[in-house]
Amino acid sequence: MRWGLSLQKTGILDISICVVTIVMIILELCFSSIACATEEALLDPATILDNMRKAFSDVYDYQVKVEVRLYRGTADFDTERFLYRFKKPDLIRIDVETPRAGTVLVYPDKNGKVVIRLPGFARFFPLRLSPDHFLLKGFMGQPIDKTDLGLLIENIGHSLDDQPYRTPNIEEQDGNIIIQVIAQDHFREGVITNYRFFIDTKLWLPI
Repeated sequence: MRWGLSLQKTGILDISICVVTIVMIILELCFSSIACATEEALLDPATILDNMRKAFSDVYDYQVKVEVRLYRGTADFDTERFLYRFKKPDLIRIDVETPRAGTVLVYPDKNGKVVIRLPGFARFFPLRLSPDHFLLKGFMGQPIDKTDLGLLIENIGHSLDDQPYRTPNIEEQDGNIIIQVIAQDHFREGVITNYRFFIDTKLWLPI
């Protein structure tokens, strides 16, 4: 009788272990599915744009150091480097470091013009130009009044919608979402550009 009781307990124990193992496998599969679904949602273009728009709506002002390189061939390139400041709704100040160090651009004045203060004695004679003046477009043909993060976010959306050339590649890496897409250039009509955007998933803003 004791031996039979021992066998019965062993059978119950085996069944319990099997049940626990099955439950653990089911839970692991569930967590794996949730993780996959979360990652898919994170990389969904509509979700990315929605998160960026919400993040930018909470921004009042910001400043960032910018470096723009225009490559001419395999190694040679021209460089623009400047400190960019923005305050909502549309106030912009640019302090140039190179190639015209000491130049300051402020937009807009009371007439919607860009005020340009050159270094040295010339600073006493500021220039006033329209935002789309060819002297202000820089290397990439981008008007100064179309340079803030809010517009960049909308342009990223246009690039994701403009998909006749190749499906965008979107991946998460080191806390950033990287979007690589071939689309119509944001500022040059008829030009196709290979864009690469980096989005910080803590700030939910382009960097």
